Amino acid sequence: MKAKQMLWIGLACALGAAPFAVQAQTKPVVLRFVADFAGPPHPAGMAMKHFGDRLPQVIPGSEARLYYAGALYTIPEAFEAMRQGNLEMTWMQMGKAAPVDPYMMAVVGPGILTTVGAVDNFDKTKTYQTLVDRLQKQQAIKVFGAGHMSFGMGVGAKKRYLKPEDFNGRKVRSMGPAENPVLEAWKANPVVMAFGEVPTALESGVIDGLMTSIGGWLGVREQSPYYTTGGAGVFTGDYYMVSASRRWWDRLTPATQKALEGLVAETIQLQKEFNWCVDRLTYEKYGTKDPSKPGVYWMTPQEVTALTGALGDGPSRWIKSKMPPPAQQLVDNFKKEGQELSRANPPGSSWIEKIDCSKHASKIVIR
Repeated sequence: MKAKQMLWIGLACALGAAPFAVQAQTKPVVLRFVADFAGPPHPAGMAMKHFGDRLPQVIPGSEARLYYAGALYTIPEAFEAMRQGNLEMTWMQMGKAAPVDPYMMAVVGPGILTTVGAVDNFDKTKTYQTLVDRLQKQQAIKVFGAGHMSFGMGVGAKKRYLKPEDFNGRKVRSMGPAENPVLEAWKANPVVMAFGEVPTALESGVIDGLMTSIGGWLGVREQSPYYTTGGAGVFTGDYYMVSASRRWWDRLTPATQKALEGLVAETIQLQKEFNWCVDRLTYEKYGTKDPSKPGVYWMTPQEVTALTGALGDGPSRWIKSKMPPPAQQLVDNFKKEGQELSRANPPGSSWIEKIDCSKHASKIVIR
């Protein structure tokens, strides 16, 4: 009897040894995670909170200190802090890092990735991989992957901004310097500011409207009841990368790194689902077919053409003018890749467009 008991005990220990051994190799981490978007119910904010809640489950004893919408650093400051090893992780719009590294402007600009499937395959482009390699080698920053804020980027305001003349003379919040020439082409006055400053700026009249995602618009809907979108990538490209300081990352054990990489991948996947469902459910609640009425208005193809036709090649020329000569070819490369991806991934073909949003209904709040 004793022999059988000993056999069962030995077998149980053997079966349980692997997970305990892996867990034993991970080391608790306390990390600061900085983003330039708002917290929940913003879709990316919900995904980031998921990361914070899951981290101590994945690596016991760990803590993620989350900082939304410039609460700790602006994106250029966060980028610099990561480079120096003074900040662990960020979730940043790539173009906003341009003041520190101008190469990052290569993947911004309107009308490049214009379908949901194209946006979802952004990280498959050679341009993106070039930037990831550059950050790894030149800036000591590790990129885990890319997310995206909205498939309906647009402009919110107290009135409808639909035609180029609607922007004339208006002060519009720009998400970063690369969006400025887009607004200037419509004769608006761009004002670059972090999202955390937007509500006060709208109330005080510092800005008349803002360029943002549908999720971002929900947070300022009372101050800007009209939201206009032309679909994925029409107004601007809005690609966000999750990254870490290599000075911090390289000190972690391999098991800890593996656990964090798995959690980040899980978080980005969830963010993509939240993004789509927030866009869709927001349109179901606030969508309007009449542009004279407040709410989310989805532009017709003819209206999109009229607006983007006024841009010309001004945005591309401006972006190149702010980049060193070796980086300028990346702008043309990305435009070509984006057009090819958009053709290869027509509307309705992406897995994202087939998500059953009812599974997230308990978490998504459409105010």
